[in-house]
Amino acid sequence: MTENTPTDEKPKKEKRPQQVYTLVIEVGRKKGDGLPKGATGAGIMCYASGVDEAEAVRETVLILKQADMAPLDVTGYGTLEEREQLGHEIDEHERELMKRALEENSVIIAQLEPYFD
Repeated sequence: MTENTPTDEKPKKEKRPQQVYTLVIEVGRKKGDGLPKGATGAGIMCYASGVDEAEAVRETVLILKQADMAPLDVTGYGTLEEREQLGHEIDEHERELMKRALEENSVIIAQLEPYFD
């Protein structure tokens, strides 16, 4: 008679929920970046979904590189809840863009401001 031995099951990883992070990315110039003539770079404000801020940053930088942009620096401002706790004023349009980023599991560019000397 053989004994039933438990299988070596890996514990199931708890799926962490997606959140939306507000990021500002500084980009330099790169051929084909689509920035206006004479611009030295740009600041891009976006809302990016991820299970944590690091994932949101990685995904955003990857997408910008695929769009022939040259990301130089990323500043994270946290989730909606974190920003509210810091006293940031968040209008309805901004909230809608955040909601869309979460629903689509995507990166939404809210504003692009070219820099000129």
